[in-house]
Amino acid sequence: MSHESLGVIFINACLVNNFVLAYFLGICPFLGVSAKRQTALGMGAAVTLVMTVSSVAASGIHTLLVCLDAPYLQLISFIAVIASMVQLVEMFIKKVSPSLFRSLGIFLPLITTNCAILAVALFQTNRGYDWLQSIVFAIGAGVGFTLALVLMAGIREKLELAHPPDLVKGTALTLIIAGLLSICFMGFAGLMG
Repeated sequence: MSHESLGVIFINACLVNNFVLAYFLGICPFLGVSAKRQTALGMGAAVTLVMTVSSVAASGIHTLLVCLDAPYLQLISFIAVIASMVQLVEMFIKKVSPSLFRSLGIFLPLITTNCAILAVALFQTNRGYDWLQSIVFAIGAGVGFTLALVLMAGIREKLELAHPPDLVKGTALTLIIAGLLSICFMGFAGLMG
């Protein structure tokens, strides 16, 4: 069991070791869904929900598999839980907000293969977090993921009004912005000094 406080775990997952901007996990939806803030916010909320529920399930599965002396089943069990949760979230979003469902497109079912979600489950078990710490870690990681998406979307919306040189239009400019955001988030490393 880790002895970190809940606040430290949250800040660490959200800012200091942001899954997108520090670990470079979940880059596909980060670059693909971050054109509009509303879409980015919806994707961030969906990922946060999947992360949190998967984290709770992963904590229980890890405990059960350790008791059964079958930790080798951990990875496949986590993937099955994540895939099931994504299906439920996808059905929920399709029913509640068809416009968000359409705007997320292929990126919504691809949450299943989002390595950031699997990383949350694996990191928390490797760090020995208890049930409550796992939830705080997952929520922090989800908030950090959402923050990265919304920041990128806000910048990209503002850039629609700019006239950048032809050399950096499109993907090149998006990657430059992503790199600069990542460098900016490196400044949070001093928080956990």
